[in-house]
Amino acid sequence: MTFLARYLEDPARFTLLKRWFYASLAVIALGEIAVHVLFPADQAHFRFEDLPAWGSFYGLISCVAIINVAKWLGHLGLMRPENYYDR
Repeated sequence: MTFLARYLEDPARFTLLKRWFYASLAVIALGEIAVHVLFPADQAHFRFEDLPAWGSFYGLISCVAIINVAKWLGHLGLMRPENYYDR
């Protein structure tokens, strides 16, 4: 059994893994904010670019938008019915 399989099958270990994952995401976000406060950018083209963690927020919104557009296109006509090959 692999390392990841052990952690995913045991509920207590899985909860611990989730906590460490969320804690590491929080540390990364706080680190980005700290770097932005300690070392401000020279010039920003727009005022919202000076917001702390703007790059992370913009990346998150962009990824969510790409996923939603891809799902919408798939349901619009790109996907085939489940019994397409059973005819």
